[in-house]
Amino acid sequence: MMSVQQRQNVLRLLSQACADGARLSPACRQIGLSSRSVQRWQRTGEPEGDQRESGKRRYVCPPNKLREDERQGVMATLNSQAFKDLPPSQIVPRLADTGVYVASESTMYRLLRQEGQLAHRRLERPAQKRSKPRALAATGPDQVFCWDITYLPTQVRGQHFYLYLFEDLFSRKIVGWQVFDCESAALAGQLLSDICLRHGIAPGQLTVHSDNGAPMKGETMLATMQRLGVAHTRSRPAVSNDNPYVESAFRTLKYRPQLPVTPFENLLAARRWVTDLAHWYNHEHRHSAINFVTPAQRHAGLDPALLNARTEVYEKARQANPQRWSRQARQWTHVEVVHLNPDTPQIKEPQHTQKSA
Repeated sequence: MMSVQQRQNVLRLLSQACADGARLSPACRQIGLSSRSVQRWQRTGEPEGDQRESGKRRYVCPPNKLREDERQGVMATLNSQAFKDLPPSQIVPRLADTGVYVASESTMYRLLRQEGQLAHRRLERPAQKRSKPRALAATGPDQVFCWDITYLPTQVRGQHFYLYLFEDLFSRKIVGWQVFDCESAALAGQLLSDICLRHGIAPGQLTVHSDNGAPMKGETMLATMQRLGVAHTRSRPAVSNDNPYVESAFRTLKYRPQLPVTPFENLLAARRWVTDLAHWYNHEHRHSAINFVTPAQRHAGLDPALLNARTEVYEKARQANPQRWSRQARQWTHVEVVHLNPDTPQIKEPQHTQKSA
């Protein structure tokens, strides 16, 4: 805000510039002043300076603001026995049905927010924040197992057989399975004990990852894992991506043509089907994520030699007909580490599906 003396000096300089041939608007831009202000000064003169009120504004209480007693009355209604577990969107229509109006819905929300009460008000348990499970990495077989249970159809509607399946994270090999007619932590503990015995798992060597099903968290299963010295991690509730390897194995098994069109007649039929399918999965199926070797070959440590032999075959073919390759030959690289729920999204398994020209 300029003083009267400064304004008079500016007007004198601008008048001299205009008399010398300058235009008012460019001259005002040179000194950072609006030409409209100069024209107003010239029109009114304003000998006593700026007559506008100060930029500071006094706070005027709005006429529709709640009085303190009204505010307390609204809060008493919100926290009453009848409405303490309801949000304002439910309270307002209930009050209107009884012919009562205390405040608008937005006002109720605003008061609850100011009082720090705009949170979970319902009777059910509030939603709980679940953290991502601990990141796991396997550099060899028998370090990390993933397991889950899936349904198998029976001839009785509403009843199922249950396939318990344990898969090695590093090799993708099905290390153990069984079909039962119920879900049980005791049966799962027995299967895990048998797997550890057959594979010679030492205490402290193995980590088992699963979801949050009842058999996974049962006391018998937990006691078995503690006795065997097996650590465990679990997925977040309703997040199947935390246990993707077993889910992928279930899909591969169930979408095979060998899946019976009709439901299984009994447990024996279901076990025979899983026996054949597990043998195919471990010894015949070339798994894409481990560069198309079988899980059994990778579990036994045979995949580096197989992949090196494939690389030599492709290199010889390229040397024999170099004009057929516009890029390098397909890379048959050995996957050294397999990650489960890595901490950063940058950690990914290498892709080996590049096609040669």
